[in-house]
Amino acid sequence: MARQTGLIKLKGTLDNVNFYKSKDGNMARMKTSVDASRIKNDPAFIRTRENGAEFGGAASAGKLLRDALRVMMQNTADGRVTARLTKIMTQIKNMDVTSPRGERSVGIGIADPAAKTLLKGFNFNNRSILGSVLFKGYTVDTATGEIEILGLTPINDIAFPTGATHVSLRGAFAKIDFAGEVSDVEETNIANLPLDATTSTVNLIPAATPSGTGTSLYLLMLEFFQEVNGVQYSLKNGAFNVMNIIEAQ
Repeated sequence: MARQTGLIKLKGTLDNVNFYKSKDGNMARMKTSVDASRIKNDPAFIRTRENGAEFGGAASAGKLLRDALRVMMQNTADGRVTARLTKIMTQIKNMDVTSPRGERSVGIGIADPAAKTLLKGFNFNNRSILGSVLFKGYTVDTATGEIEILGLTPINDIAFPTGATHVSLRGAFAKIDFAGEVSDVEETNIANLPLDATTSTVNLIPAATPSGTGTSLYLLMLEFFQEVNGVQYSLKNGAFNVMNIIEAQ
């Protein structure tokens, strides 16, 4: 795969080279001469089929998580979040040390404590990461999902974008069963605060404990608004918003 750098950007196929546009820019790659039927049936491509099956499983695990958090992700995800999550799920799949090649899965690999470490700290918006926005400590009650931030002074403890007048903080407690491919999420209340010198304690409490079994994920979200004539509008279509997996168990 190569990037097109000339003044004229091509699109289509020329001399077995495919020219196309992606999120990374104008790209070019060689057209393969191997058809899908051969890859599917030829013994010479068994490793390709195994890799494809495992990659598909990792991609599905990422989609399961994204679907569970779809509502919160609408204003807090960058354009590469799918690829970044799939990369992490592939690493987790590799921690499955019991299944044969081609059958390794996230559902088994996630049992490794190191797998949960990969998920902890994941930022859904790489343009605005939690550690560069919130400068106040917080605690998480892993039994209830409650997030508490003591003595938060927004003007001092939050790095907010120009034009923002308010910030909303929200949490979520999710149960993701990667093996069973089911999930449940309980969101917390929303704490909407002016970006001023007022100090307060923020308590974000889920409406209930999510049902089911699987991996427990705890998330914190910050969303910025600009108030005009008493109405708050999302700032820059969410470009500066934050959502982070602050704990995984």
